[in-house]
Formats: sequence, C-alpha cells, structure tokens
Amino acid sequence: MEKKTKFPEQKQNLPGHEHKMTPEPEIIRENYMGSRKLADKVALITGGDSGIGRSVAVHFAREGANIIIVYLKEDIDAKRTKQLIEGAAMLNN
Repeated sequence: MEKKTKFPEQKQNLPGHEHKMTPEPEIIRENYMGSRKLADKVALITGGDSGIGRSVAVHFAREGANIIIVYLKEDIDAKRTKQLIEGAAMLNN
C-alpha cells in the first residue's frame, strides 16, 4: 500500500484525539513480527492511548511484554489501543 506524503491540515485542542485524525496514523507495520525479546516483562507506558505511546505499547506487546497504559481522558483512543495490544498479544500465542 502506498503511503500518503501530503495530509490535510488538522487542528485539535490539547490533549488531542487520535480517532479524529484523517487518515489515522500508522501505528505498526502489519507485517512486523516480534521476536519475544520482552517476554515475561511488564511495560508501564504513560500517554499510551495515542501517538508515540500507542505505537510503543503495540510494538512492546508484539515483543511479548505485558502492557499497562496510563492516560488522561481519551477513553475512545485508549480502548482502541487496548484492542491493538490484545491483537498483538494474540500473535504471540
């Protein structure tokens, strides 16, 4: 799939809501396969509902870590991060 190189300007108040972004940011490459480097480890990620925190959470989960995220009020984004983490964990089993 070809990546876009130009995006429409988007403005949000802080903290932002990732679910309102068009297009959605790429969190992890679909073909990324973890190597279980973090198996049996726990990662506590602040700001894990979106942005870099979400990407780190999903990558760490693919590497086998158990994930705990902390976030402010972005429940919709946090629920999506939870789904992505659980999906990544399923790939490890």
